[in-house]
Amino acid sequence: MATPLPAGGRFTPAVQRIVVIYAQRGITLQLTLRGILAVFVVGTLILLPPSVGKTACAAIAAGYVLVVAGLTEWLRRGGPAAIAWGWLGLYVDLLTLSALCLITGMAAVDDWTSYVLLGGFFLLPVLAATQLRWGVCTSVVIPTVAFYGIEAIATQQANDEPWASIVLRILVISGVGAAAIGLTRIQRSRLLAIERLVSDRTQLLTELMTVTQSERRTLAENLHDGALQYILAARMDLEDARELADPTAFDRLDQALTQSSRMLRSTVTELHPAVLEQSGLAAAVSQLASTAAERAGLELTLHTDEWPAGARTPIDPLLFGTARELLANVVRHAGAHHLSLTLALRGGTATLEIVDDGVGADPALVADRVAQGHIGLDSHRVKIESAGGEFLLETSPGGGTTVRVRIPAQREPLG
Repeated sequence: MATPLPAGGRFTPAVQRIVVIYAQRGITLQLTLRGILAVFVVGTLILLPPSVGKTACAAIAAGYVLVVAGLTEWLRRGGPAAIAWGWLGLYVDLLTLSALCLITGMAAVDDWTSYVLLGGFFLLPVLAATQLRWGVCTSVVIPTVAFYGIEAIATQQANDEPWASIVLRILVISGVGAAAIGLTRIQRSRLLAIERLVSDRTQLLTELMTVTQSERRTLAENLHDGALQYILAARMDLEDARELADPTAFDRLDQALTQSSRMLRSTVTELHPAVLEQSGLAAAVSQLASTAAERAGLELTLHTDEWPAGARTPIDPLLFGTARELLANVVRHAGAHHLSLTLALRGGTATLEIVDDGVGADPALVADRVAQGHIGLDSHRVKIESAGGEFLLETSPGGGTTVRVRIPAQREPLG
């Protein structure tokens, strides 16, 4: 059974373990601080006993110590319930301090008990910050500041404290509370960052283990659906030519062999793009797009004018591989009629944009394919973002998909 997470959501199993470790550390700190608070409460009542309500205060303190002992035993076990509901003990701390301050505040003019106990309120926001849920922290900080203000105002006449002093003290505890809430939010954002990093790492490892199989499957599909069909047709035409001496059979044979050589050349180019090394990224991507459009019967629009002729950048292979994966997805899944590709290099930023008017990329379907191990597209996103770029995929309401890649790129000097 999945553990309810302190960050207000559920993460992947790999991140779940990390979150639980953080939560258990927070529980350990909470127990330590609560122990200090219990010692503070009991020590104050012993060293600075109130002049009124001693019995009530002693009963409340004894009950609080028992509750703290029970909470400590429960939270130490660190089970799912403790992680999910351990924060409720914070309200026990708040109610105990508030009750003691109300009782001892009635005689504030005669003793310092209430004034010293008010200092304990400053520990409550810190206790709340040990949780990884900023909503819980906020729900503790607000009543803490409110009760602190009420206690200070209620005892103002008894100890003749200036209003300026009360306002300043409330301001300080409000600042402590705000800092606790901010710290909790920072911790949550760190967990989200960890989740993203772990997810990316998992995807890259999966790709590393499956890339050979995926490339072999793609190569087999291209050869089987393309050149192999033409070769089989050429064999049949050759038999007809031998038996019937039909001139048209020779024409069909020539066409089949021509198409086979073209498709084989295209497949080899995709595996090892010599044109990328010889003529640059614009020419290589243009050839990829032309081949994809011809294979799927698409109308193609190319915009590569803003990529300088002969320009070379360190991220050329990355952009080429990304373009190859995106174009393959258009051919296989889009059901499009028109394909547009734009490649540009402007001010140290490379832009690759591929637009089709197909059925659109359903995010749920994409996520499902990733879960099934089809991580080609997502792995390219990870690579782009790891290189400091951005990968945006947008689907229009009426159909069609736009993928826009932007990534820092510096031209290499021509050697």
